[in-house]
Formats: sequence, structure tokens, C-alpha cells
Amino acid sequence: MLELSDILEARERVRETSRHTPLEHSHTYSSMTGADVRLKLENFQRTGSFKIRGATNRIATLSESQKDAGVVTASAGNHAQGVALAATRSGVDSKIVMPEHAPISKVKATKNYGAEVVLAGQDYNEAAERAHEIEREESRTYVHAFDDEDVMAGQGTIGLEIIDDCPDVETVVVPIGGGGLISGIATAIKEQQPEARVIGVQADGASSAAKSLEKGERVSLDGVDTIADGIATRSVGEQTFPHIQEYVDEVVTVSDPEIAVALVYLLERSKTVVEGAGAVALAAVLFEKFDYAEDEVIVPALCGGNIDLNTLTNVIVRGLVETGRYLKIRTVLKDRPGALEDLLDVFTAHRANIYAIHHDRTSREVEMSDTEVEIELEMRGPDHVDAFLSALRDAGYEVDVLA
Repeated sequence: MLELSDILEARERVRETSRHTPLEHSHTYSSMTGADVRLKLENFQRTGSFKIRGATNRIATLSESQKDAGVVTASAGNHAQGVALAATRSGVDSKIVMPEHAPISKVKATKNYGAEVVLAGQDYNEAAERAHEIEREESRTYVHAFDDEDVMAGQGTIGLEIIDDCPDVETVVVPIGGGGLISGIATAIKEQQPEARVIGVQADGASSAAKSLEKGERVSLDGVDTIADGIATRSVGEQTFPHIQEYVDEVVTVSDPEIAVALVYLLERSKTVVEGAGAVALAAVLFEKFDYAEDEVIVPALCGGNIDLNTLTNVIVRGLVETGRYLKIRTVLKDRPGALEDLLDVFTAHRANIYAIHHDRTSREVEMSDTEVEIELEMRGPDHVDAFLSALRDAGYEVDVLA
């Protein structure tokens, strides 16, 4: 089992490449929740993610012959960048296998840090199969993304920083993918402050840890489906699972819409960019996925900020929909002059701001004397949306809500 001494030793190694990231009190989220929320901004880390810590510690422990042979790993993106930079700085050749649909931004960044990138498989697990083949074929050392004690120890240095910067911490909230991050952080926290809680968070569509704890043994999912690609693994690690059982007080899950809302709040209120996996800890706090007391000191770990811009656009829209800030509707009008103007009078009366209108007179789904209209709107919240839709229906319009 990983021990605090391993993490303390790792801290000396990872200082060469990683930053001591900020831990900041958030008035916004404290007001929203009643707790004392302090954000661990690991999205400000070099490479945009905590993964540089574990990768640096693992590569620092390689023998000279292992360094000469090079390393290989599999990653959805963040571990890839961490291994690439850590290996390059140590003069070690690295080859990274990433899923075929990995975000373009993460693929490019990994190459820019000096690694050779191989695209293979539909998800992390399939990419890992190819990486192990390369390990055997080329006698490289496999640097596991999470199921390795040296990697776990490197990630655990975040826990040391949390205790240093926030000695009165009561609850630390940590994302779980394969479990390397939470294993390291939980060990560091619990070995120093046993009374502090550690809460793990997974996406609903990749909830292997929660299911594993319920069953008392590791459970492997048939597949994963979540916007939080950084924690989209089918199972927690063989080495990480005992640490989760030993040190983690509770594991909860959040939905993709809840992740999107947290991400939008971070952009709008905190002026900080995170990826889906980086938002899950805050989402668990905002949507009260676990019990906490008023003024309880809670530290959500924002573990990464590497989000593809196309994904970011989609997530922002979803977050705006969930918070009642964006509405897309469809209705049918008579195909005659003034019909659209009558509809827009309702919009004006309820101050619904129009983004875009698509007017289709050729749709086969309506009568030839009718026209179909799709409209995108800026709204002011759920109450505004409800009042506006009621007004439309009271005026005789049949409305389908598309988003």
C-alpha cells in the first residue's frame, strides 16, 4: 500500500516540473451552498492537468537501461501530455497511444511536448491494449495512467499542498477515473488529518468505482459515455481500489448536465476554464450529492483544464439550457403575411431575445398552407422560460421544446 513517506519523497522529485497550484476561497460557491468552498486550481498546472506530477515521479524512478529503451503509455489526453513533457525533460523517448477520437487539442499538445502519438481504439481501454503490444514489441517501460504506486504518489502531492494551504480543511472532493488521483490525495489527507473526509466523484456514465464499492470488488463496465473524457475509464485500477476502500469516505456520481452547469458557472463566475473531468468535484458540491454542514470547509479539486474548443462550445450550450439561459423551440404558423409578426409580439411582450430564426415553408411535416419555424432564444432563467412557454401556449401556439 502507498504510504505518506512515498508521497513526501515524490514531492521532492516533482518540484522540477510541476507547480504548487493555487487554492482559493470562492465567495460565489460559498454563497450558493452555505459551505466554505475553496477551489484547488489544478487546472493551472503545467500541461493543464495534475498528470504531470505522477508522470514525473514515475519517470524519475526508471533505471538507466529503462530510460534508454524509452516509455510507452495510453491516455485520453492529460496523462499523455504529462508523460510526454516529463519524458522529454528527462531525455527519455516516449510513445503515446491515444483513442482514435481523442480531442484534437490534446493530440496536438502531446506531440508538441515531444512524444510520438499513435491513435488506436475507441476508448482508453482499447488504446491501452495497443500500448501494451508496443511495450512488448519495443521493450519499452509502460507508464500506467493510474494503476502504479509511483504515479499515485506523484498525484498525492496535491494532498500535501491542500493541507499546507488549508490546514482547517474538513472535506476534500476528488474526481475518480482509474483512481490514481484520489488514491494519492486520500492517502496524503488521511495520513495527516484522519478526521477530514475524502469524497470521490464519478460521472454517471462511467461509475465503476461506485459500483465496485457496492459489490466489494472491482467491477468493469461494458462501456463508458460521458462528456468528462478524462475520467471515462471502464474500471478502477487493481492497485488503486484498495486505497479507495481504505481512505475514501464516500463515492457519488454526477450527470453530464450537472457537469455542464458547473463548467458554465466556472467560466462565468470564476473566469476559469476546466474540462468535464475538472468540473465534477464542484458539480457534486453544487448539486448536494453528499451531505455537508453550513460553513464546512470543502475543497473541490479542479483537476484539469484541457477541453477541446468544439466540446467546450457544446457543453456551454448544454449548461445554458440547464440553467434556463438558452431555449430552442419549434412551432407551426399559417403561411400568410403577418403570422410571424404576431408570434414575435409574444416574444416582445415577454422580453425573449432572439438568437436565430429558421423559417421552413417546404417541410413535409406540416400542411402545405403552413410553415415551420425554429427559433433560438436567450432567456433569463427557468421561471422566465416557464412563463414564456405558457404565454405561447395560451396564445394558441403548439410549441415543441428542442433544447
